[in-house]
Amino acid sequence: MPKTGYFTHPSCRQHEMGDGHPECPERLGAIDDRLLICGVADALEHITAPAATLAQIERAHGAGYVARLQAMSAQLASEIAAGGPKHAALDPDTYINTHTWQAALHAAGAAVAAVDGVMSGALENAFCSVRPPGHHACRDKAMGFCFFNNVAIAAHHALAQHGLKRVAIVDFDVHHGNGTEDIVAGDERILMVGMYQHPFYPEGSALNASNLLNVPVPAYTKGMEVREIMEMMWLPRLEEFAPELLIVSAGFDAHREDDMGQLGLVEADYTWITWRLKALADAYAKGRIVSCLEGGYNLSALGRSVEAHLRVLADV
Repeated sequence: MPKTGYFTHPSCRQHEMGDGHPECPERLGAIDDRLLICGVADALEHITAPAATLAQIERAHGAGYVARLQAMSAQLASEIAAGGPKHAALDPDTYINTHTWQAALHAAGAAVAAVDGVMSGALENAFCSVRPPGHHACRDKAMGFCFFNNVAIAAHHALAQHGLKRVAIVDFDVHHGNGTEDIVAGDERILMVGMYQHPFYPEGSALNASNLLNVPVPAYTKGMEVREIMEMMWLPRLEEFAPELLIVSAGFDAHREDDMGQLGLVEADYTWITWRLKALADAYAKGRIVSCLEGGYNLSALGRSVEAHLRVLADV
């Protein structure tokens, strides 16, 4: 019987951006520890993520940008060998080390392999416990801790490799998925719905395109209000679209204990959101869901929230 796939790779823990950075390797350890302690890990199909190919990545990103990032990684390695710094900055918040390139390839590769798994029927659904995250990565720019846009790469892979006509992306991270919007805006084969705290990072208004429905909410919005947004706005649009695959930007930094945002979600809200998305996928997409980790920086809240998410996906 198909199970919930759990994709990760050791390189995702080797990428780091310096002491004290919130997007740290310990995030994945906190998730694994929680799943082991609560027993959910036993219900998952654990899969080592392959690296994405450049061709797969370049469906969502410009070839020039990809080449620049690869060259920057090689240059950093040579500078470290000569006694230089261990990190190079792409913006004030986003740094690479010598493992970032491989980590980003495997994070994107996890999303691609998860699509293949659910499309083949080998998996019912999947969660990609990977970093770096992706939803701020634009077509030609890294930002906000993100280098390659994992969900956009996965969506384009589903369209190109599996012949799907309609793929939906749902983003419940506290931050606006501006990079995903940048890549998919105007592509009527992809519907993106989401919510995000506003005003907040990233600054600037959301794109206006007919295939985007991203709802800004004020600080201190709580779970019941988010549920209402989902019922009144997301779900009617998703049902009208009738996606053949659901891809989730699963950011857990909207949790009330997470200092990176000021929203008020708790584990019960992530349970409910996942339950509603699973019901939608069962109705329209043969249950096919690929969920990719985005934010979530309070380690305890992150572990508990991913547990809640996976309990619904894995039906445990």
